[in-house]
Amino acid sequence: MTAEPAIAESPAKFSDYLELTKPRLSLLSVLTALAAYAAARPVYSTAQLGLLIIGTSLAAGGVAALNQWLESDTDALMKRTADRPIPSGKIATGSAFVVGGLMCLGALFILFSRVGYLCAGMALLTMVAYLCWYTPAKRWSRWSTEIGAVAGALPPLIGWTAAEGRVSALGWILFGLLFFWQIPHFMAIAWTYRRDYSGVHFPMLPVRDEKGGMVAAWSFITTLGLVAVSLLPWVMGLATAWSGGVAVAGGFWFMVRAGVFLRAEGRDAAARKLFLCSIAYLPLVLGALVADRIVNF
Repeated sequence: MTAEPAIAESPAKFSDYLELTKPRLSLLSVLTALAAYAAARPVYSTAQLGLLIIGTSLAAGGVAALNQWLESDTDALMKRTADRPIPSGKIATGSAFVVGGLMCLGALFILFSRVGYLCAGMALLTMVAYLCWYTPAKRWSRWSTEIGAVAGALPPLIGWTAAEGRVSALGWILFGLLFFWQIPHFMAIAWTYRRDYSGVHFPMLPVRDEKGGMVAAWSFITTLGLVAVSLLPWVMGLATAWSGGVAVAGGFWFMVRAGVFLRAEGRDAAARKLFLCSIAYLPLVLGALVADRIVNF
């Protein structure tokens, strides 16, 4: 079963192009890059910070647009994505490709010429990992979520390298934090929308595991990994007990929600609560770590 994107009947609006950039998901990438930049405690530069924000925003929005261009056929078949700009006919596929491509090129130019070559390299690696590895993997690999978690964990390294010009221990810890956080977060989403994903034959774990036991177990295991990584800054003397305590409290809450997801009874509701918990957890723990680094180091 295939579906072609509808043909645009009227000129696209600015709001349509904004939607093409997946603003909420793109904002997450930008904020994690900025959190890493702040945690690295660079010598403050308004110009560098502004260029980092512009560059990462263009990169995140461009990748999102190109991702929708690549997935317009499957987006048209799923209820949760059928109203996106390309399948709904609001934006032509060619226009989406041009906009996404120009945004990515603009991001690389700004980051390379004005921020740092390693920062630009991390942005390029993020683009390649997301578009050339994760996006096609959704169609053929059970491990697509984990592959996507690698791509989604790279934005903090964009911010860290902008600040420090290299990746030191805390930069890698932030990468690990984002990697482990994404798996239970997206497992909860994929379980909720598993019928949509099954309809387009994405072979991800929530589609293959019809009862959800393996999905919940993997979510719980990776939550344990997340909690362990979140405590490393404190253990390694890169943060104080204050942010360590926040990581302990947030991690305990996350483990409880992942533990409830293990129960077969009420698993759909538990997936929703796990998702909401993950949304609250990340700014809580990252915010505490950044504040701790700024105030106490």
